[in-house]
Amino acid sequence: TSITSAKIQVNGVHLHYQQTGEGSHAILLLPGMLGSGQTDFGPQLKSMNKQLFTVVAWDPRGYGKSIPPSRDFPPDFFERDAKDAVDLMQALKFKKFSLLGWSDGGITALIAAAKYPNLIHKLVVWGANASVTQEDVRIYNGIRDVSKWSEKVKKPLEELYGHKYFAETCEAWVDGISRFAENSDGNICQQLLPDIKCPTFIIHGEKDPLVPQAHAEYIHKHIKGSR
Repeated sequence: TSITSAKIQVNGVHLHYQQTGEGSHAILLLPGMLGSGQTDFGPQLKSMNKQLFTVVAWDPRGYGKSIPPSRDFPPDFFERDAKDAVDLMQALKFKKFSLLGWSDGGITALIAAAKYPNLIHKLVVWGANASVTQEDVRIYNGIRDVSKWSEKVKKPLEELYGHKYFAETCEAWVDGISRFAENSDGNICQQLLPDIKCPTFIIHGEKDPLVPQAHAEYIHKHIKGSR
């Protein structure tokens, strides 16, 4: 039941991950914007069935304890995260694994499942979107200034990063994700959804303040057999 914490070199960076359980079904937990395994998945690391599952939670490059490098948002940052995530699991010697992705981690998981179909067993995403609309950009700009965030959400991230890195990275994220709105249809990964062949479960919070429900419905419609 113990949780190991370690770093492993993947694609030229040292990625931090936590691992627990000894089940035959390996699972990677993918955190959201500014998130880490510990901030986003503490309860899952603690409570998921450790006989059934081997659970890995990672910190994407520039997030959590996977610093350095500092986080940046080039146009292909989701593809980069997807490759890092899959290569991390392969470096840990998992031949096949499932992905549980939240928010940005959900987008990363969609891309990984589409691009590496032979490696992905099952997929669960929540709070994810495959495109960015002008309305989304307006919502993102509403969280640009972290001083306006609620204490509950802000405190763990300030403790993790310090105020300066947290504030600057949030602004950089808003700019980075808003850039997708300039694409045709605001596309992030719409064209990849039909390539996802594994069993897929899509969850959406009715009160999600950042991602309108239409995004979840779009993903469901374009992944064959998803629920």
